Amino acid sequence: MSTFGVHEQTADDDLRTLFGESSAVFATFAGPAHVVEAASPAFLAAFGEDREGDLAVLLDETYRTGESHSRRDVRVVRGSGAHERETFFDLTSEPRRNPAGDLLGVQVIGVETTQVKHAHRLMAEHRALLEQIARQAPLAEVLDGMARCIEELAPEELLVSVLLADPDGLHLRHGAAPSLPAFYNEAIDGIATGEGVGSCGTAAHRREPVIVTDIGTDPFWDDFRDLAQQAGLGACWSTPILARDGGLLGTFAMYHRTARVPQDTDLALIRVFAGTAALAIERHHLEVARQAAEARAEAAREALAEAVQAERELRADAERRADAAAELAAQMRAAAAEQARTPHPERCQLGGKAGCPAQAEIKVADSWGDSAWGCAVHVEEVLIHVRSVFIAGEELGGLGAYLNR
Repeated sequence: MSTFGVHEQTADDDLRTLFGESSAVFATFAGPAHVVEAASPAFLAAFGEDREGDLAVLLDETYRTGESHSRRDVRVVRGSGAHERETFFDLTSEPRRNPAGDLLGVQVIGVETTQVKHAHRLMAEHRALLEQIARQAPLAEVLDGMARCIEELAPEELLVSVLLADPDGLHLRHGAAPSLPAFYNEAIDGIATGEGVGSCGTAAHRREPVIVTDIGTDPFWDDFRDLAQQAGLGACWSTPILARDGGLLGTFAMYHRTARVPQDTDLALIRVFAGTAALAIERHHLEVARQAAEARAEAAREALAEAVQAERELRADAERRADAAAELAAQMRAAAAEQARTPHPERCQLGGKAGCPAQAEIKVADSWGDSAWGCAVHVEEVLIHVRSVFIAGEELGGLGAYLNR
């Protein structure tokens, strides 16, 4: 079956699913060898027939002293390899006596604390992730830590992957997958979102969880089956990570080595951490947007500063030109006054206070009737800086000389 509905549950329901209910244990032992006389099923499931470790120490101490003793966090490991399971118990032992007061054996009662320890650890890990998000730790660091945390908290071996959606929502990029092979992560980096594109591509497309219990036979994995087999993957269930507005942020996937259906604990872990992943990704997007906005604002400030500087330079240049025009206009008026005495002077009249020894070849005039003779260089300056000045007519010795300069 390729799809799997995930019902809405409260956080308390998920924690109860993850950690279950604490079970009480009870057993009575006879003699110094601690032979089991009676035991609850929960005790036998946890301790079996073994009298080792902390339990053995507790039994020996109680039998030797004849007094009650307690021990917290008694660690018991059942199974081996991938099926190894660690449990913890708080135990109290009391001596058993007959009516005459003779010591017969030991009685043990206790409660499993595995769930409590795991719950405390989950809360601590979750709090650490939230602190990372609050201090704006790199997204890759947050997601990698979250993936490792889930892998360690899960009762059975699983491999976690987080893929991030492109802004257009059409492709998924590598986010975190600390336990998957590098070649696998590289191969699926950039996969499209769409119907039948593995578990993650389909979950992103549908905006709902997709459960593939057997990669070897599920049609969603036709294009990726060889890759999954090379990576040693047998099952994959994926859920979309959605923003508060419903937009696609990425996918959150759990892989198993063998084909299998998800347990309630698997789905509860997904629900507990999917919200945290969404928070981390949204905060990252906001930070990226803020940095981009600041970069645009800084670029705008720099552009404005450059424009202001250019405007100042243009204004200064205009003022210089105005001053030059005023000075040249004054020279024109002074030269016009000289025209009465010398109609065609020998030397340039436009050289300013310093004077100009060049021959006067070109005659210029302005709209006010003032005229002057100058050399080609100074005439050019007057024409550029004084708007009302023009070359005098050819009959006055101006235009022909200017064209042939």
